[in-house]
Parts: sequence; C-alpha cells; structure tokens
Amino acid sequence: MLVPLDMVRAGEWADVEEVTGQADWVGRLAELGIRQGSRVQVVQPGATCLLNVAGCKLCLRGGECSQILVRPVAG
Repeated sequence: MLVPLDMVRAGEWADVEEVTGQADWVGRLAELGIRQGSRVQVVQPGATCLLNVAGCKLCLRGGECSQILVRPVAG
C-alpha cells in the first residue's frame, strides 16, 4: 500500500515508490538520495520533517513530504 511520506511515523522505514511535483524539484530530491527505490527513515515527522537518507539527515517541510509516495517497510 502506498502512502505519502508524511503519514509515516517516527522511527519507521519506507521505500520510495514515486516522487511527484515539478521536474526541478523531483531532480533535486533525486540528487539528495530521495528517488524511486531508495529507503528512508522518518526521524521526526511534522511540519519540519527530519529524514535519514543513506545515513545522512535531511530536513523537508511537511507539505513537501506529501509529494513523496512510499511503501512502509514492515518490522
């Protein structure tokens, strides 16, 4: 089941399935490691979402997280 990244709770991991939005935005996120097939962890959800992406911390605004569709990783 795909959900927007902003629906994933703190500490949970998810696989990125789709990033939507303008091409420059999608490209910038891909440069930062958020692209189809990557795995991310939500460190802190909310208006300022903190993510763990390939061992690096990345901060996104809450509305931006809704443009990233993920598949939560069980267990």
